[in-house]
Amino acid sequence: MLTCVATVGLINKPLAPADPAGLRIAVLSPIAWRTPPRHYGPWELFASTLTEGLVALGQDVTLFATADSQTSARLRSTTPTGWSENSEIDPKVAECVHIADLFERADEFDIIHNGFDFLPLTYSRLVDTPVVTTIHGFSSDRIVPVYERYDATTTYVAISDSDRHPRLHYGATIHHGIDVDAFGVHPDPGDHLLFFGRIHPDKGTAEAISVARQANRPLTIAGIIQDEQYFADQVAPHIDGESVRFLGPVDATDRARVLGSAHALLHLIDFDEPFGYSVVEAMACGTPVVAYDRGSMTELIDHATTGFVVANSDGALEALKLVHTLDRHEIRASIIERFSAKTMVEKYLSLYRTVLDEKAHTKGNEPSGVR
Repeated sequence: MLTCVATVGLINKPLAPADPAGLRIAVLSPIAWRTPPRHYGPWELFASTLTEGLVALGQDVTLFATADSQTSARLRSTTPTGWSENSEIDPKVAECVHIADLFERADEFDIIHNGFDFLPLTYSRLVDTPVVTTIHGFSSDRIVPVYERYDATTTYVAISDSDRHPRLHYGATIHHGIDVDAFGVHPDPGDHLLFFGRIHPDKGTAEAISVARQANRPLTIAGIIQDEQYFADQVAPHIDGESVRFLGPVDATDRARVLGSAHALLHLIDFDEPFGYSVVEAMACGTPVVAYDRGSMTELIDHATTGFVVANSDGALEALKLVHTLDRHEIRASIIERFSAKTMVEKYLSLYRTVLDEKAHTKGNEPSGVR
């Protein structure tokens, strides 16, 4: 039986000077990957960006993540590495111990930020500390009942308006932010198209291959293989190193070069994308995006200015005839303010204070003897 190491304990890191009026915040990151991830790991990337931004604003932050995570906050860990990176770790065991470690210390914090899906919600009524949960999308309608059960006692944040579930109530919609300074306009972008993301039918890898071929442009594919059979049947046979190249996962330090050097990013998704990091990161490099009109795409892409939102492959082919007319510097400028990490973090900090004010008001109006 596989087990996890559950005795890593608290790892102290130096903190930025705290704001005397700041908050004690616990950020719960997933532990599939390191925080921040080396390549893939969008939820861990979110937790890292949020944590570092809060510390920069003088908040007292403890990040609950893997022991090999990198952060300027306090780091508390119960597992040495992400379970996706270590086959000796049992995911369920590791996740249960990880979540419990935070909630057993809930009274040390003013607010808990749950960036780890629905399981931590089942602890939320057992503590007095308010819980804010960023919902990163719904993998299935079968998980919605968990969110419904805690809808009245926790605060939910949607990562796009399109991803708001009609049966839930939300404290806010807050788009993800990125470190815009880590990206820039490439001085000499190529003529190739780019697919950047999970290799999975939802993400439209095979569709990107087909559209690139019809557009008579080479395609570069970058990302982890999430569906091995799909890759073997519909992607691998087309990889020849010239018309279709496969890079595999791209290290975080190389994302800007890969995204910025492309003529355009193809995001021909076959599901309702809750957000789409690669879309925003591409635009931060000035690279136009051609995307199917699913999920959040119209919230991220300014049609005919930063890219094109289209209905089908014919629309994508027409859009590719026009992407050269878009100004890459204007594309980058248009998203710096909207999708900067600072913009995102300030919105979350404002939400925390609203949640705490509401809690104080509610307690102040409780009848005598009610806790």
